Amino acid sequence: MPSLPNVENDDYIKGVFSIEKTAKIGSGTTARRVKQQVYFFAQQVDDNLVYLQGLNHENVPFGRKTEITKDELLQDYLPEPSLYNEVMSKLREVQKALARGEKFRKRGETFTAEFEFNKALELDEQNVRANFGIGMCYMQRGEEDKAREVFDRIIKIDAAFEDEHKHLFNEYGITLRKKKMYQEAADYYQRAIELSADDENLYYNLARAEFENENYKSSLYAVLQCLTIAPEHPEGLKLKAYIEKKGLA
Repeated sequence: MPSLPNVENDDYIKGVFSIEKTAKIGSGTTARRVKQQVYFFAQQVDDNLVYLQGLNHENVPFGRKTEITKDELLQDYLPEPSLYNEVMSKLREVQKALARGEKFRKRGETFTAEFEFNKALELDEQNVRANFGIGMCYMQRGEEDKAREVFDRIIKIDAAFEDEHKHLFNEYGITLRKKKMYQEAADYYQRAIELSADDENLYYNLARAEFENENYKSSLYAVLQCLTIAPEHPEGLKLKAYIEKKGLA
């Protein structure tokens, strides 16, 4: 999914919508179907494309964005204007906490940064920027056990590996390697490859992590995958040549 563009067109739709869905409850002879309203935050990004994101229990948009057409939105979904102000207010709270957290983290004030990131997570526990931010704070302080707990959360969030979070994704992966958390780094890049199997840099980064973890056969396999996608990848060629010259795999 591409990152959400900066939409300035006042005629574009931006609001909360709902759709009625049927869910099955129970099993066997006691099974029954019930109808329920499911709520989404919708933002139109061009003349016919709308991004939908579900709302969590705090009425904050969360998780992966899905694409539908403007016509599908207007035909299948009902507007919920009464929820709009609450959702936008919560979104602003999350964004302000994230901005403060990132500012403090860059200044090395990791405890204050952690406090701000946790404020964002209270409203949106799957917030990618907040989870990355807390993980980075723990790694900066050398609290590896806590960092691993956050890592276990991040690796389960599909949205963490989307293009809009690329800079955070890259910084996090590099930090895992620098902190010698090589297995975590390898697992991290494996997870990313599951969602984006045609990115040569992911295979190269996986190869680096496996190499530093002394898993040379796995490193060579990953770098060969990198070179299959991008045969002239300079760092990949160097790593492959080094592994083969030293007879490591």
